[in-house]
Amino acid sequence: MAGKAGTDKTKGKAKQMTGKVAGDRRSEATGRADQAKGKASESLHEVHDRARGAAEPVKHRQH
Repeated sequence: MAGKAGTDKTKGKAKQMTGKVAGDRRSEATGRADQAKGKASESLHEVHDRARGAAEPVKHRQH
């Protein structure tokens, strides 16, 4: 968990727990949304890194 994705997940978890304790469903939902945003961003970065890694051997073969 690093960068903005990690921040979104942490912020989301805090919002969700605060909402749960306070009985504020909107804060809970916003917190869950922030966590999902962070997870999606992490997944996107992971796919990007894997694609970059898969492209490396192809680059070397072309030269």
